[in-house]
Amino acid sequence: MIALELDAIADLCSGALLHQPGSATVTGVTTDSRRVEHGDLFVAVGHGRDYVDEALAAGATAALVPDDAYAALAAIAGAVRDRVRATVVAITGSVGKTSTKDILAGLCRPHRSTVAAEASHNNEIGVPLTLARMSEHTEIAIVEMGMRGANQLTELCAFARPAIGIITAIGPAHLEQLGSVENVARAKAELITGLEPDGAAVVPASEPLLEGHLTRTDLEYLRFGPGGDVSLRSFEPADDGARLDVDVQDGQVQLQVGFTSRHNADNLLAALAAYVALGLPLDRLHEGVPGIELSPLRDQEQALPGGGLLLNDCYNANPLSMRAALTHLERRSAGRRRVAILGDMAELGAGAAAFHREAGAMAARVGVEVLIAVGAEARAYLDGCQEADASVAVSWEPAVEGGIEAACAAVQPGDCVLIKGSRAVGLEAVARTLTNEPG
Repeated sequence: MIALELDAIADLCSGALLHQPGSATVTGVTTDSRRVEHGDLFVAVGHGRDYVDEALAAGATAALVPDDAYAALAAIAGAVRDRVRATVVAITGSVGKTSTKDILAGLCRPHRSTVAAEASHNNEIGVPLTLARMSEHTEIAIVEMGMRGANQLTELCAFARPAIGIITAIGPAHLEQLGSVENVARAKAELITGLEPDGAAVVPASEPLLEGHLTRTDLEYLRFGPGGDVSLRSFEPADDGARLDVDVQDGQVQLQVGFTSRHNADNLLAALAAYVALGLPLDRLHEGVPGIELSPLRDQEQALPGGGLLLNDCYNANPLSMRAALTHLERRSAGRRRVAILGDMAELGAGAAAFHREAGAMAARVGVEVLIAVGAEARAYLDGCQEADASVAVSWEPAVEGGIEAACAAVQPGDCVLIKGSRAVGLEAVARTLTNEPG
C-alpha cells in the first residue's frame, strides 16, 4: 500500500486513533489482529475493539477504533484510490465472481502489476481491504463486489471507482432481500451505473434482464457467451484440464487450462472480455494461463480411495451454481458411482422449497445414485429427487455432524462425490473427513 499519513486518516475517519510513539504514516490496513504486520493500520470492526492492544503489540503502527467501521474503511480505500493511477476492474454476478476474478488475475499478471481480491473479499470490508493493498506501482486492481440488497453496489463503486465492470450472470440469489430475479438484475446493474466515464461493461450475451440497463452511451459493451464478442467454439475436458477454442471479436485463441468444469469456461470468457477491454496483448494471452489458481472450495478436485474423485464445491450455493455443479458431476464421473451431498441453498425466500425440489430432481436426472441432504431447507431435495427417480438412495440430516456420519457410511471406494451447499451449512467438514484432512 502507498503510505498514508496518520493526520490524513484522523481527518477522514471519526473515532479513536492510537499509534506508536513517533509514527507518522501507515503502509498497510488490516481488520484481523492475527495478520498484523509492521507498518499496518489495524481497523477495529465490531468486536475488533477488544484486540487493539494485541494488534499494537504485534507491530501495528496504529489502531483505529472508528465510530462507523464501514465508512472508515471506505474513506481509507478512497484515499488510496485517489493516489494511484491503476485501472480498477469490478466483478459482480449471481455466480462465478470469485472464479472469474481468479482467472482474470492470472491472465493479467504477466503483463501488468496486478492486485486482486483475496478469497471472497467482496463486501464493505473486503473491497476496501483489496484497494488498500494498491501501491504506486499497481496498474490493475481486480475487486469482487457481492451484494445482498439494493444500493450496495452503488456504495462500493463510490470509493472504488471502477473503469471496467463484469456481470457474470443473473439468477435467483438473495431473493429474501430482493424478491425477484428482475430486482437482482436491477441491483447488479448498479455496477454499470457506477463505472467511470469511457469505461467498459462486460455482460452475458444471453441475458435479457440486463439489456434495459445498458443505456450509457459513454461505455463500451463487451458481451460474452453464445453470439457475443467473446464466445466458446469448443471445450474438450480431460483428466488434467481442458482445451478451449475461443472466438474473440474477429480472431480466435486456443488455450489449455487446468480446470475441467464447463461453467468455468464461461467464467474464462468473461475474464477474457475484460482482458480485451484492458488492452492487453491477445497474442500473449497464453502466458497467464499457468498462473490461474482457483480459490479453495470452488471446483476443487481431490482424490478419494479406490480411484474415487471428490468435487469439493461447498463454498456457496444457489440454484444456478447448483445446476452447474450437478452437470459437472455428470461429466466428471466417468463410469464411477455418483454421490451428491447437498446442503441448504440460503436466502431464496418464499420459493426456497421449490428451488430445492428442482435441484433434487436434477440430481436424479444426471444419474445420482446416492443423495445426502444436509440442513433444514435441504430436505426438499429428497422430494424432488424421489419424484424424478424413486430408485435413488436418499437420506436427510439436519446438521453437518449427521452429514459426516451419513457420508462415511454411504461413500464407497471409486465413487465420484459432489459436495455443494451454502457456506453456513459447513459442508467443508464432510470434505475434510472424506479426504482425511485435519480439521
